[in-house]
Amino acid sequence: MANMETALKDAMGIEGAIGVALVDYNSGLALGTLGTGTELDLNVAAAGNTDVVRAKMRTMEMLNLHGESIEDILITLTAQYHLIRPLTHKGSQGIFLYLALDRKRANLAMARHVVRRIEENLEV
Repeated sequence: MANMETALKDAMGIEGAIGVALVDYNSGLALGTLGTGTELDLNVAAAGNTDVVRAKMRTMEMLNLHGESIEDILITLTAQYHLIRPLTHKGSQGIFLYLALDRKRANLAMARHVVRRIEENLEV
């Protein structure tokens, strides 16, 4: 099992990674962040994407999608991909991994695969 620091480093090893955060969506606070520069405020992104996760969970509840769970949420921007993956392991519920990618350099399918692997091995 990987710890948070290792998971963040592994996520930043994905081609095109700009920044990554592990976020508690109950509070909106980033538990850990790692980024390549000042182009993205990961604490603001953590708080804002908390609203996205909460809204999707409320919508699923209203639609009575009780047997379903979110694998990931993808937001595509002109120059970036934003990938949100709620953690599902016992003891890690209420936490999501947020990854921002440079759209020109990233392979989205590979990034989703690696994020899934990170989530499977992450111990929070």
